[in-house]
Amino acid sequence: MSEKLCPKIILEGTRLTLKTDIAFALNEHPRIVGPRKYRYHSPLISAEWCAFTNFPWGRGLLNFEPQEEARALETYATWTRLFELLPYYSWIVDRFHISTRAVQFQMRNKDYDFRWLEERLARLNFHIVLCTRTETSFAAARETRLRVSGKPSQYDDLSVFIREQDLFRKLISNSILMKMELDVSDGNIEAACSRIADWMTGTGGLWAKDGL
Repeated sequence: MSEKLCPKIILEGTRLTLKTDIAFALNEHPRIVGPRKYRYHSPLISAEWCAFTNFPWGRGLLNFEPQEEARALETYATWTRLFELLPYYSWIVDRFHISTRAVQFQMRNKDYDFRWLEERLARLNFHIVLCTRTETSFAAARETRLRVSGKPSQYDDLSVFIREQDLFRKLISNSILMKMELDVSDGNIEAACSRIADWMTGTGGLWAKDGL
């Protein structure tokens, strides 16, 4: 392992679990990407982008329709190939294939086999962080989100998120990638990043594998 920091982190979880806030914080965290004396471009990607449709809250890699399946799978293959071509870089991913499995299972009762993708991600030392919160903390998280949400109706029924959180736990338990569950109920982004940094350090996840 070299001293160059090349973490590859996938943040997963249902809504209201601070994934995006944590992703942005990790992408500038000195223990994750090293100290920075100035800001520069650093990739932060997401499968949640609704890039298949030309209107807000449209379809993308998570909620694609059956006729868009080949397009979605090709996109995953393209992202994975890009990671392989640029292995000595930091990649922070806000939702990826586990989210697709969860959403598609709930929408269409179909579970996608992403073993091929995980085998390639494992060779690159990708780690998964499942962001969760206690059931009783969802209500307070919703109140905070409603102050900024452009689509508040999506938070009307919190039981949807609680059920989905259980599904995420089940799906991630079968992942071959290194994984941890992170309780974000206290809303402390800095503490969450520190726990991730401790875990990544302990597992060797901050550095690229030799011979990539």
